[in-house]
Amino acid sequence: MTELVKHLVSGIVTVPGGVSINTVEGEASLLVELTVDPADIERIHGPDGETLRSLRTVLSAASGQRRAVLELIEPSNGAASHAAESTSDDETAE
Repeated sequence: MTELVKHLVSGIVTVPGGVSINTVEGEASLLVELTVDPADIERIHGPDGETLRSLRTVLSAASGQRRAVLELIEPSNGAASHAAESTSDDETAE
């Protein structure tokens, strides 16, 4: 699964070297944690989250009987995340 996700994501991002995948396997489930370069967060989200949703669909279809979950790990500083920037603007406006 790791190779599948890495292959798909590397074609989307502008910094393929910034792609990191951590897999946590359970008996009936698989958790895939995806980390990308902060500049590529919006590319992975896509418009209205469609790209991330599509990646999750492909992973789920490829996982067979197991339940697969893809989580995008965003940087805690929020430098490249538009959502985090708007939150920061809201905090400073108060």
